[in-house]
Amino acid sequence: MNCVSDRTMEPIKQTIEFIKELDALKSIIRKTLLINRQRHENTAEHSWHSTMLVLTMAQHSNEPIDLLKALKMQLIHDIVEIDAGDTFCYATDQSGKYEKELAAAERIFGLLPDPQGKELLDLWIEFEAGETTESKFCNACDRLIPLLHNHSTEGQTWKENSVTEEMVRQKNQKIDSGSHALWAYTEQLIENAVQAGHLPRS
Repeated sequence: MNCVSDRTMEPIKQTIEFIKELDALKSIIRKTLLINRQRHENTAEHSWHSTMLVLTMAQHSNEPIDLLKALKMQLIHDIVEIDAGDTFCYATDQSGKYEKELAAAERIFGLLPDPQGKELLDLWIEFEAGETTESKFCNACDRLIPLLHNHSTEGQTWKENSVTEEMVRQKNQKIDSGSHALWAYTEQLIENAVQAGHLPRS
């Protein structure tokens, strides 16, 4: 029988509690439809999908990124939705959103032993600020994923929520800050959606 000290076991127990808490992310339902239109996606799926975009598109960042840091940032940035819920990105009233999500980040990442908990909290804050190379690129990928879903489902979520071309361009402009190449691609998607009648002109 292995003898593991309480000092070793305690951080393991803390981390397991954090991992168990993350299971709730699978129950946060977003407005985004799956591309096959069978149902709406949950936040855990969105986090994985957008992280895969960071991994496979890193070479298109405007500046070289620390890929491991960016992958961590993308994986954890939506964990706050466990407490704060998902906010539709085109919602007009987003007052108090950051404060609510910060409180959630402090609670959830606080489940982890330090320095790991502090590292993830700092990464979340960095993502939200959107000022570093990694956070700009991660934000770009976070914006592009739901746009891909909307384009692939003939704008169903856009239509259901009266979203216009101007709203889509304004909300997704930050993609350009992280990747000029992905923004050029995004502009093509938007124009295709307008031409197909899936996104009304403003």
